Amino acid sequence: MSRNLTIRNLDDDLVARLERRAVRHGRPVEAEVRAILHQVLGDEVDSRFDDLAAVLRALTRGRHHTPAEKLQREGRQER
Repeated sequence: MSRNLTIRNLDDDLVARLERRAVRHGRPVEAEVRAILHQVLGDEVDSRFDDLAAVLRALTRGRHHTPAEKLQREGRQER
């Protein structure tokens, strides 16, 4: 399925560089934008949960964490 995307408020210099790049590659600006997106995102793989969890653990290392069972117990007592 194809979709359209509108990008507003682009810097004039950025648009000019994009136009020059499109000319160098012999294609319209729209095709150049598609090529850039494919290049940047084409090889990107959705991270697995384990990978994301490892990143989260690294970001929160050294912080106090409340055990889940304590939070569950407190939640039950509030009812």
